[in-house]
Amino acid sequence: MTSAQHDRYLRHTLLPQVGEEGQERLLDSSVLIIGCGGLGSPAALYLAAAGVGRIGLVDPDTVERSNLQRQVLFSESQVGEAKVTAAAKRLQELNPELRIDLHRERLTVANALDLAKDYDLILDGSDNFPTRYLTNDCAFFLKKPLIYGSIFQFDGQVTVFAPHREGPCYRCLLPDAPAADAVPNCAEAGVLGALPGVIGSLQAMEALKVLLGIGEAPHGKLICYDALRSSFRTIKLRKNPDCILCGENPSLETLRHEGHSCPVNAPYSEITPDEFREMLAQGWDGVLLDVRTPEEYAERAIEGSYFLPLQEIPARMAEIPKDKPLVIHCKAGMRSARACMFLAENGYNDLTNLAGGIDAW
Repeated sequence: MTSAQHDRYLRHTLLPQVGEEGQERLLDSSVLIIGCGGLGSPAALYLAAAGVGRIGLVDPDTVERSNLQRQVLFSESQVGEAKVTAAAKRLQELNPELRIDLHRERLTVANALDLAKDYDLILDGSDNFPTRYLTNDCAFFLKKPLIYGSIFQFDGQVTVFAPHREGPCYRCLLPDAPAADAVPNCAEAGVLGALPGVIGSLQAMEALKVLLGIGEAPHGKLICYDALRSSFRTIKLRKNPDCILCGENPSLETLRHEGHSCPVNAPYSEITPDEFREMLAQGWDGVLLDVRTPEEYAERAIEGSYFLPLQEIPARMAEIPKDKPLVIHCKAGMRSARACMFLAENGYNDLTNLAGGIDAW
């Protein structure tokens, strides 16, 4: 290490479990962070401060004002800027020696393996089930440790999935993706701003332990934090022998997209963006209804869509025609599923949810 590095990382090298050898290991290590949001922000800051030599950032979005309540990487002056670009500026201000790889794109079946193959581990800061499944499967096929975290209102979870070493994978925890309208995300249900700071920091801690080879990673343990009760508890996770990915007779041999599925007997159907584009090309005569927030709509919108925020639908339902087919979308497909259910209960019958929302579009 250089003299400047000795000064910067002194509090690390004083630790017998780290020392100069461990710090040099961190300087030579690499982490791919999926998502620069509530979890990715604190995780990236602490990994950068710790001296992880190379950090990859994957996020297709731009900074929105509603992000600033919890996404501590960003500032008011960066609203409208690409998240990966804004994040890189902050991280390099903190630690100019970092190598930061910017991937302004969504993690997909087509790019996941190529994006992740050259990193030592993957940190999942995503906020939706399809990306979590894809990140899990990518880590499994590449035999990379996966630092998992999730948040909801006042609760958070953290674990390390590494079935190539020991323990279960994410599919053992959740074999099937929940229905589109079953679990609201932070945009719908809210989240206390400091919560992702707690969980993202725990993810950074577990990543550093794995990179340094110290301590005990929570393989087979789900660490659950309840902010309202100021309590932690640990749930034991068992490897599922019937898991389609890491079980005894696996059937999943390649990456695949796990979209949200309609509930059984739902009064609406789902359509993928590609299927909908084909319908539009064939002259589809219907209404594309956008039920996101005004801030989301101002940031980006699908051409030709009719904007009506979800919470305003009951009072403005007369604006929605009953004699035309409706395709409804939000950010990721959950609020729009809720809108489909509400409209079905009020006499609408030609309803389709755009799977994956504008994110997938």
